[in-house]
Amino acid sequence: MSASPRPSDAALTDFVYREARLIDEKRLDEWYELFTEDARYWMPLTRGQPEGETHTSLFYEDKLLLRVRIERLRSPNAFSQQSPSFCQHVLQQPAVEEADVAANRYVVRTPFMYAESQLDRQLILAGVSWHHLVCVHDGLRIRLKKIELLNCDAALPSIQLFL
Repeated sequence: MSASPRPSDAALTDFVYREARLIDEKRLDEWYELFTEDARYWMPLTRGQPEGETHTSLFYEDKLLLRVRIERLRSPNAFSQQSPSFCQHVLQQPAVEEADVAANRYVVRTPFMYAESQLDRQLILAGVSWHHLVCVHDGLRIRLKKIELLNCDAALPSIQLFL
């Protein structure tokens, strides 16, 4: 089996921009399909946390838990969404940090600002997202999305949507 051609830096960064837009527009089924079956969605609790599986994290979710969270957001019984939440990502230019064609591993680093609002409440978060991407037959997919919040060690309110 031959290796897939290396995606261009533009294709990798466009993927990151598209992923954020899908979240902002609440196109969550399309967003969910961007993940591999073995994907993880991770927000460390501390700076420099080595991994999420054996350390306490703000969240460390597999694809099944992402689906559960999407369905909860849509449920008419979701008390926290009786007045729906909305979000907006503002991204700096994503940078390709690693491109290993042989391992089919591409890592993109993106500093961001994230705003989430619900009625008269607004939450602003800043940080860096790391997209660990792989090429599959029909494009790029996320194997790991790691979100390092600037204030990860602060007492944070509930984040309703996806960063």
